[in-house]
Amino acid sequence: MQSKRIGFDNGDGETLSGILDLPAGKPKAFALFAHCFTCSKNIRAAGHIARAMANAGIAVLRFDFTGLGQSEGAFEDTTFSSNVDDLLAAVSWLEDNYRAPEILFGHSLGGTAVLQVAPRVPSAVAVATIGSPADPGHVTHLFRESAEELRQNGVAEVVLGGRPFRMKQAFVDDLAEQDLPGSIGGLRKALLVMHAPLDDIVEIDNATSLFVAARHPKSFVSLDKADHLLTRDEDSRYVGRVLAAWATRYLPERDAAAPLKAADGEVVARTSLDGFRTEVQMGRHSLFADEPTSVGGTDTGPTPYDLLASALATCTSMTLRMYAQHKKIDLESATVRVEHGRIHADDCADCEQDGGMIHEFRRALQLSGDLTSAERQRMVEIADRCPVHKTLHNEIKIRTELAD
Repeated sequence: MQSKRIGFDNGDGETLSGILDLPAGKPKAFALFAHCFTCSKNIRAAGHIARAMANAGIAVLRFDFTGLGQSEGAFEDTTFSSNVDDLLAAVSWLEDNYRAPEILFGHSLGGTAVLQVAPRVPSAVAVATIGSPADPGHVTHLFRESAEELRQNGVAEVVLGGRPFRMKQAFVDDLAEQDLPGSIGGLRKALLVMHAPLDDIVEIDNATSLFVAARHPKSFVSLDKADHLLTRDEDSRYVGRVLAAWATRYLPERDAAAPLKAADGEVVARTSLDGFRTEVQMGRHSLFADEPTSVGGTDTGPTPYDLLASALATCTSMTLRMYAQHKKIDLESATVRVEHGRIHADDCADCEQDGGMIHEFRRALQLSGDLTSAERQRMVEIADRCPVHKTLHNEIKIRTELAD
């Protein structure tokens, strides 16, 4: 899995911080995740769910709502409606940069927000909630002790999850205006309700209300003994696996890229839309090339320079074997180690180039067998005669043209 840190505008000129978790290959679909009330995209459960879905080939965008985590803005100025707007901004970012999301899911109040957003996202075919309240106003019990101060002053400091937050009466008023049953009834998308029977924050009755209000196709999955925040790793990973498997049933069929074909002696490489993972077809043989995660790759295959070094290593080993057979030398095996790097021309006593950097391949031979000292030294000389070695030393022309 490759995780990219991204940022996008929430519509009010503030940047929201997000993470896009991409699978190793081309994504089957894109999903948008809404975190729980006052949580963040970095909550442990969110990471595990995203990883499980990425392992199933589904890319997941998770982000911090305005005023939370690493996103800009003031939490006290937000409302449930502004959370919905943040989700729509995330949908737009995915559509502009990758593909509009086919899957929407949310945890706790984030799931409730997703249900309000879903009818406005034509690309979404599957929607899921995890421990979500059937009424957005359900969260008001969390700051019941500050209710009077909110009504009198319009603002109050409330403690949520052991942390203090400033909140305005506008947030409470906005919750009361939401019509969630209407949104669910007109959803016209597949719905999955996931809930733990022992959830002591959002009771299981909420799942019943959501399920009854929805039309088919709809599904329910019990999260057994999980708690509201899915603090046990096995619970959040389970949610991710089940969600990916369920959503796949409703994903639209997409034209798969035609398989690569290469003639004998031809090498064909194709890099897909995301990252640097590259399919390579060499005649009847195939492999993947990639780049390290440190430079934006997914590290699922050798780099181009790794392949070049491997060409030198394999050619050298084969050449030594052929020479030993021809001369009837008792060579049991030839192991060749090659490292690639760059050095300053000024530090190279036997280089012709003046100044700049020079590519350098360091090659080490490990010869097994009953060889004399003279035979071993001869093997070093023969190594320099391998065809790839000669190719790298001789003048090379690379001619490029556009193909149909």
